[in-house]
Amino acid sequence: MKKVIVFLAPGFEETEAVTPVDYLRRAGVEVVTAALPAHGESAGKRIFGSHKVEISADVLFSDWLAKNGEALPDAVFIPGGMPGAANVGLDAGACDFIRRMFMKEKLVAAICAAPVVVLAKLGVLSGKRFTCYPGMETQLSEYCGSSYPEITAGSVLVKNVPFVRDGNVLTGRGPGTAGYFAVEMVSALCGSDKAKEIERAVLL
Repeated sequence: MKKVIVFLAPGFEETEAVTPVDYLRRAGVEVVTAALPAHGESAGKRIFGSHKVEISADVLFSDWLAKNGEALPDAVFIPGGMPGAANVGLDAGACDFIRRMFMKEKLVAAICAAPVVVLAKLGVLSGKRFTCYPGMETQLSEYCGSSYPEITAGSVLVKNVPFVRDGNVLTGRGPGTAGYFAVEMVSALCGSDKAKEIERAVLL
């Protein structure tokens, strides 16, 4: 069974988080929602999204990490939303985990603000085609610092598409494209036949 960990930090975008979790579980994927704290605060499993929808995560990420050690799942997913994506990007443990997933060629998926706010600063987008929420690409210097031209070298923004998959990196555009993005995650992990099955089931 494929395994995916989903980071939920205060201020995550609810539609972007829940849609992939739903579709992946329909496809038979083991999905663990892991709570991260707001920057500088203590972690709790009950988290409010950017539109004040409260969700209870399955585990605290710190507890999951302590239990699983060096074992890695098949994919990690970072929803967008602000300040949710920023909280993920400021969490040293989460960033180290995402880097390890990328280096081990596991699927690294992010949508909306998260490709710029999280993946770019970790060097994950270097040499990759990607998409993000319109306008976020202009904020690379804010989230990556003055070295952003080097750590994002060779990256190519693709506009007006619901998602882009380049190797083991999957990026999505925003809340309205979450269904298409989620189906592509299913395809990447479970194959195109299963993805088409989910697409039909949810009337996408």
